[in-house]
Amino acid sequence: MKIYEMQQEILRLKKENDICILAHSYEPREVCEVADFTGDSYALSVKAKSVENKTVLMCGVRFMAETCKILSPEKRVILSHPQAGCPMAEQFTPSDILALREKYPQAAVAAYVNTTAELKAVSDVCVTSSCAVKVVAALEQKDVIFVPDINLGSFVAANCPDKNIILMQGGCPEHAKITKEDVLAAKAAHPNALFLVHPECKPEVTSLADYVGSTAGIMQYAENSDAAEFIIGTENSIVSHLQFDCPGKRFYPVSKELICENMRLTTLPEVYLCCTGKGGEEIELDSDIMNRARRCIDKMIEYGG
Repeated sequence: MKIYEMQQEILRLKKENDICILAHSYEPREVCEVADFTGDSYALSVKAKSVENKTVLMCGVRFMAETCKILSPEKRVILSHPQAGCPMAEQFTPSDILALREKYPQAAVAAYVNTTAELKAVSDVCVTSSCAVKVVAALEQKDVIFVPDINLGSFVAANCPDKNIILMQGGCPEHAKITKEDVLAAKAAHPNALFLVHPECKPEVTSLADYVGSTAGIMQYAENSDAAEFIIGTENSIVSHLQFDCPGKRFYPVSKELICENMRLTTLPEVYLCCTGKGGEEIELDSDIMNRARRCIDKMIEYGG
């Protein structure tokens, strides 16, 4: 079956089987084209909550599907590939967080949305890369344990000088690959290009950026900017997506190494199999964990996230 033919079959099957397809922005173009919604993980989970479909297919990684289930417990949520995980989300256990709570009893625990349901369940508030600074600044506590990303946590600390941010030694292995030397080399090769970067990158990298923001923020900035050239400091699929969306502009990867293998596990044939009922994995979570994780997310919304 050719790509176009398979896409047409997926569109038919999702309608026939009442499936809403969500695709994270890091997914391949051919997968995004059959999705009902594309974007960042939390925004997709909110979209899933608003649709009438009884089944949601998350083309992304496990924590994203878990967040969908937490926000829409009545829906059947399918993860497109059972092995699609997130190394950052799986770096720490609830016991690690509870140990930090014991060490810093006065501190609030802010969990990045890129965490497991179990970690959210033992945290006070959830944050996304786009709202982390706003939410942490609004917390009553001066001391804040930031889980798990040291780089995003450092970015929050730099923008919340009144807070004492307690950092963990976690993070995204892909974004952490970007070095200052990579950025300087890309800027030398493309001197007229603006550098747009994700806050999961090291401080020495974000300090060189013209814009620091979430994946959705990077894409929106590039689309709306009058500039004609951009160096992209996040997963390289975004370079491809932006080149499709803005064919009159030029986009360059800051490094050819920025490829999330977990996102690459979801192929168009995998989506097709999920729509036939022969692929993916249905997400099932303990009701107590879901309820506690939902409170963590609700607290983020309360603080304006």
